[in-house]
Amino acid sequence: MASPAPTSKAPRVTAEGSLLTTVRNLWGYMWPAGRADLKLRVVLAIGALLLSKIATTFIPFAYKGIIDGLNQAAGSNQALVLGIAVPIVLVVAYGVGNILDAGFQQLRDILFASVGQHAVRKLARETFEHLHKLSLRFHLARRTGGLSRVIERGTKGIETIVRFTMLNTAPTVVEFVIVAVVFVWMFGVSYLGVLVVTIWLYLYFTIKASNWRISIRRDMNESDTDANSKAIDSLLNFETVKYFANEQMEAQRFDKSMERYERSAIRIWTSLGYLNFGQAAIFYAGVIVIGILCVQGVLAGQLTMGDFVLLNTFLMQIYRPLNFIGFVYREIRQGLTDIEEMFKLLDQNPEIEDKPGAAPLDIKGPVIRFDDVTFHYDPDREILKGISFEVPAGKTTAIVGPTGAGKSTISRLLFRFYDVTGGRITIDGQDIREVTQASLRHAIGMVPQDTVLFNDTIAYNIQYGRPGASMDEMREAADLAQIGPFIASLPKGFDTPVGERGLKLSGGEKQRVAIARTILKGPPILILDEATSALDTKTEQDIKAALDAVSRNRTTLVIAHRLSTVINADEIIVLRDGLIAERGTHQMLLLRDGLYAQMWARQREASEAEERAREAANDAQGFVKRGLPAAE
Repeated sequence: MASPAPTSKAPRVTAEGSLLTTVRNLWGYMWPAGRADLKLRVVLAIGALLLSKIATTFIPFAYKGIIDGLNQAAGSNQALVLGIAVPIVLVVAYGVGNILDAGFQQLRDILFASVGQHAVRKLARETFEHLHKLSLRFHLARRTGGLSRVIERGTKGIETIVRFTMLNTAPTVVEFVIVAVVFVWMFGVSYLGVLVVTIWLYLYFTIKASNWRISIRRDMNESDTDANSKAIDSLLNFETVKYFANEQMEAQRFDKSMERYERSAIRIWTSLGYLNFGQAAIFYAGVIVIGILCVQGVLAGQLTMGDFVLLNTFLMQIYRPLNFIGFVYREIRQGLTDIEEMFKLLDQNPEIEDKPGAAPLDIKGPVIRFDDVTFHYDPDREILKGISFEVPAGKTTAIVGPTGAGKSTISRLLFRFYDVTGGRITIDGQDIREVTQASLRHAIGMVPQDTVLFNDTIAYNIQYGRPGASMDEMREAADLAQIGPFIASLPKGFDTPVGERGLKLSGGEKQRVAIARTILKGPPILILDEATSALDTKTEQDIKAALDAVSRNRTTLVIAHRLSTVINADEIIVLRDGLIAERGTHQMLLLRDGLYAQMWARQREASEAEERAREAANDAQGFVKRGLPAAE
């Protein structure tokens, strides 16, 4: 019976990338549970910003007082001490107000830095962990370069949204309210009316233009992701590019994506110029109208010169946050665009999940049993069609068969990279769907056909089997894997870097490192998935000796292409078209003279031909060394 599908969860973003939805989902990162210190920083940062706004509000009044005071002093024939002192005091107050404004704004940034970076780190880690929870099916279809770009842009988008929505938008609205009250109180409703219309037109234009630019931004992001994916894919396949001398073709593929990115980037900067000009035109049109009203008031004696300066100072102070609101809206919208793909990753449900209350695997034997297992990757193509077999405790069972018979699928099911579509797999009677994935995979060691190492040292790659193992334990594992003498011969020993995917090592050396890693892990169950199929005959024999040592007294499942590696298995199962065609020991299957015997005969002929070719090459070298013509 197939395991139930994972329960779907509510999406983190809507199709349109709702700001409110995103902010609600980010709230837990901006106000983190269990972090009273960060919550205090949020409160203090908001307080510092509000104090900055208060200081900003009083600055124009100090400016007005300076102008009016100087005007009165200049118009008086008496140089009174008071007439000089008041403007000086107001100048000091004006300067102090600006200092306080700048100081509180910087204090806000200092206080909030820890909050913003914690949110970025927490969500980036959550995304990284979630990617490791997604199924093998997802990772086989992914584009590594594009995925890394999505995470990079998403984390930057998070910081943008967290900072701007929490610390700038609401206080700016408060400042507008304060200025509106001052305008009505000191200048009248008409001034406020012009200001409100100006701000409304400004915001309306900003939102419309920014929404237009979002589609350009999305296209630019797609181009950037595509170019990055092609670059990384090409570099990862560096040798293949060289084999076929296709450097120029790769450069053209990359340049084609960059050409699309170039066009989008030009449109982004051009549209930004239009946006900035439109904003300035709308705002200063409002300034002109308000300025004309104020000039008329001064000429009529209703307002003073200080009032004119006060009004213009308020307008300039409004323009800064108003222009910032346009910037905030653009940045938030662009941040939403960048974060959409990252949240889509988080919205993907893992195909394989632990059941609620799943217990750790309890190892006794262990005995592995496949009970009438069926499986398909695609419903239209069945891979396994009712497979049943048992691997007794401490015994070795080999799975062989033609290409496409379903051999490697068996190891993926046992590791629970996929769940069976029918039947069940048990270890010591426990259905592997009922136990935790971590305990299941801790109990199984794998030596794969294609060993890919981390771009780190030999020590790191061996210790990956059991992080925290001592150097003596690593040396012992390396010796058992027959790679100890090789490591000792290297100038840096265990600290030798292996390069990207381990390419600085030969195929046999990489396999030995993988075997040492598995030995260090010490699992009760061992899977050898065509571990020697890509090696030459001599290296295969050396590796086989190491594998025999590893599998001793362990429940071992060997998936093999070369039959010479499984002749000592306790049982050999021959798969054909997803069914068990034959089973038995090596000798029993040869006597049956069926599919296994045919495969054995073909491989033996190929091995003998390879051996004859090698002997002929050695003979030819011998003739050449003795100065004789090579044998015809």
